[in-house]
Amino acid sequence: MDAVGGDGGGKGKGKGRGGGGGGAVPVVVATAIQKDVPIDIQVVGTVEAYTTISVKSLIAGQITGIFFQEGDVVKKDQKLFTIDARPYEAQLSQAEANLARSKAGLAQAEAQVQRDRASQKYAQETAERTAKLVAEGILSKDQGDQTRSNADALGRAVEADLAAVESAKAQILADQASIDNLKVQLSYTTIYSPINGRTGNVSVKVGNIVAPNTVEVVTINQVQPIYVTFSVPEARLGDIRRYMAGGPLPVLARTQDGTDTVEQGRLTFIDNTVDTATGTVKLKGTFENRDLKLWPGQFLNVTLRLTTQPNAITVPNQAVQNGQDGQFIYVVKDDQTVEARPVTTGVRIDQDLVILSGIRAGDTVVTEGQLRLQPGSRVQTGEGRRGGRGGDSGGRRGSS
Repeated sequence: MDAVGGDGGGKGKGKGRGGGGGGAVPVVVATAIQKDVPIDIQVVGTVEAYTTISVKSLIAGQITGIFFQEGDVVKKDQKLFTIDARPYEAQLSQAEANLARSKAGLAQAEAQVQRDRASQKYAQETAERTAKLVAEGILSKDQGDQTRSNADALGRAVEADLAAVESAKAQILADQASIDNLKVQLSYTTIYSPINGRTGNVSVKVGNIVAPNTVEVVTINQVQPIYVTFSVPEARLGDIRRYMAGGPLPVLARTQDGTDTVEQGRLTFIDNTVDTATGTVKLKGTFENRDLKLWPGQFLNVTLRLTTQPNAITVPNQAVQNGQDGQFIYVVKDDQTVEARPVTTGVRIDQDLVILSGIRAGDTVVTEGQLRLQPGSRVQTGEGRRGGRGGDSGGRRGSS
């Protein structure tokens, strides 16, 4: 292309072939549009299960049944596995028999207390009568000592009987505790799902022996709702906190190939520290995931929407040029000549750029062919294509 004019804008711009008395310069133009512009931060994130449960057996035994298929969606309290319960049932029956024996022993000890108390009472009364007769000289002192000793012995027997009663009661409590423990262990012979979620790989089969708290029999991920985890530069933390004060911020996510529909959630977590190695802050968005499109470990393109700038003026990125006095745009006037207007740019929205000042909605701007222009050049216009999805690349400052 035979053209002069350097950067083509503002003061000190050189003359192009389209200036003066030359013919009209062919250019491509677009119209400045007024629309609501979302202010976004775009990053790559990963899907994280809302809750992950590692299911293990709490007792030792043989797996006797598996009641789901790998990958099934299971409900809370749904039966997953059974373990051979016969050893625990036998132990429970023995413990219940021991409890019955202990209760019988308690009844026997209490009966013995009543019998010995009656004997001790009779012996005590006899000793008192004998003592009176000894004092009157009717009976010998040896007979009085003998009856007193017999009453004291029966008193000691009553105390022993009471101790036996307490021992029997303690044994009953021990037997009951053993029964309760065995009932708990027996309940562990059926493993239920602790949450709603999707099951993973099953590491045991029917007939395998499991030990308590060792083998992970299956992992369950709660995927409704689900987290999407991502990190943003620490420089954006102030903006995020400021906009969060007005309410929850929406988080948009789509697969990296862009074929799936956009899933929408809300920002629910900001980490309490900045990663010094990367200078970023970890955030989490919570998604309902009703259609189960989000999968733990999946990589996503994540958009955190901070706010929406209403009635913003946008032009294609390539319309903005850099001159000696700053950025400017060639605007086509009604007489098909151009003027260079200095502009102040805002955020970039995909292929468009927000113009904060210098351009009004409906202005026709040059998007291609600026190198052959200077202020006052006459142009021959052709319509160009506008950049597409507003909000896909927001959150970055505009540049040419």
